[in-house]
Amino acid sequence: MKVGLKWIVSFSVITLVAIGGLFWNPVADIPDTGEFLSEDKIVGADVAWILAAAGLVLLMTPGLSFFYGGMVGRKNVISTMLQSFIALGVISLVWVVVGFSLSFGNSLGITIGGKHYGIIGNPLSYPFFCGVGNLPHKIMAPTIPFILFALFQMKFAVITPAIITGSFAERVRFISYLLFIVLFSIFIYTPLCHMVWHPDGLLNKYFGVKDFAGGTVVHMSAGFAALAGAMVVGNRKNPHHEPSNIPYVLLGTGMLWFGWFGFNAGSALSASAAAATAFGTTTIASASAMMTWIFFDRINGRSVSALGACIGAVVGLVAITPGCGFVSIQESLFIGFITAIVSNIMVNWKALKKVDDTLDVFACHGVGGIMGMILTAVFAHGEKASLLHGGIEVFLHHMAALVLVSVFTFFGSLLLYKITNAMITLRVSEESENKGLDLSQHEECLQ
Repeated sequence: MKVGLKWIVSFSVITLVAIGGLFWNPVADIPDTGEFLSEDKIVGADVAWILAAAGLVLLMTPGLSFFYGGMVGRKNVISTMLQSFIALGVISLVWVVVGFSLSFGNSLGITIGGKHYGIIGNPLSYPFFCGVGNLPHKIMAPTIPFILFALFQMKFAVITPAIITGSFAERVRFISYLLFIVLFSIFIYTPLCHMVWHPDGLLNKYFGVKDFAGGTVVHMSAGFAALAGAMVVGNRKNPHHEPSNIPYVLLGTGMLWFGWFGFNAGSALSASAAAATAFGTTTIASASAMMTWIFFDRINGRSVSALGACIGAVVGLVAITPGCGFVSIQESLFIGFITAIVSNIMVNWKALKKVDDTLDVFACHGVGGIMGMILTAVFAHGEKASLLHGGIEVFLHHMAALVLVSVFTFFGSLLLYKITNAMITLRVSEESENKGLDLSQHEECLQ
């Protein structure tokens, strides 16, 4: 097999990363800047819970691979699953080298009214995790080791580009995909993460955006990137196929639902009442959305299906993510219900069907994230915290932020797809597409 220059360059990059890390100062050399607390501030219960939660969130990525893999045609199961799974390798390395610094490093941004608002972190804050040690961070992780916080957040960075893959499944080149997710992680995910979750972030500090666990940072960004990807890559030559393995979809949904408890309840960053609230609202919203989806399908003349039940459950999980720690069980039931209806309508909307979003990523994750952001701004508890609690200004700020995030993630991703395609063609040849990506890209196939 002929080895192209792009693969030699790829191997050279991983070689430089592996060796380059040896030249950075170890954690033991961290200067005392007042940024960290003493080790006796660590709370054992919080450490135990976030360790477990990080493992649960990691499980979501292979869960997503089963969820997506079961939906595509038989000739593309392995390639689709690998596109999700490989993010565990690619994004983990990006995160250690520069991603965490860009997301949670010292803010670089703009000054408004004499106050500084961060847009992205300084890439030299924690390169190669230098300075990320066992002491708790005074603001971001006051009761757990900073390294645990960094690793927990890494799992969110991993699953975000994996979600995008469902939009261009069955027709994208593997090496091009690898390049795109690196670019997406650096130029879309990290600034958005910084603006929403860093204490000095623009969307957090100025707009007051409430995103408990990633409805905006993860699902909206992935949803709009998915829409852009489907548009750039173009429609499949043969878009109609039967899902290859519904039991895979059921298994993936179960893994996602299970892992989502770490995703949402873990975002409390403590073994606390907030974590318990998020745990409860997560499962009730998903249950509500699942049942709403199948009943709504039936009254619209469609069959009650396992696939529909699984999609509904995931839509509910997406919708509750931004507000899971801010709303009640009763409100989460409504959030799951109304989002399932809106997302179902979008999945079946003929105008949107003209864009070949293979697995309806935008209609489920993008729309689910949008609905979650809006409904969080309506229901979030606390004085003037949302529309129903006297916070009209908070609601309006959320709507403004919604527009900004949508524009940034869609057009930013569109540009990155164009750059990727100029460097390495995104789409496989028609011959490879007809053959199936399992064989044409990986020389593997289901028996």
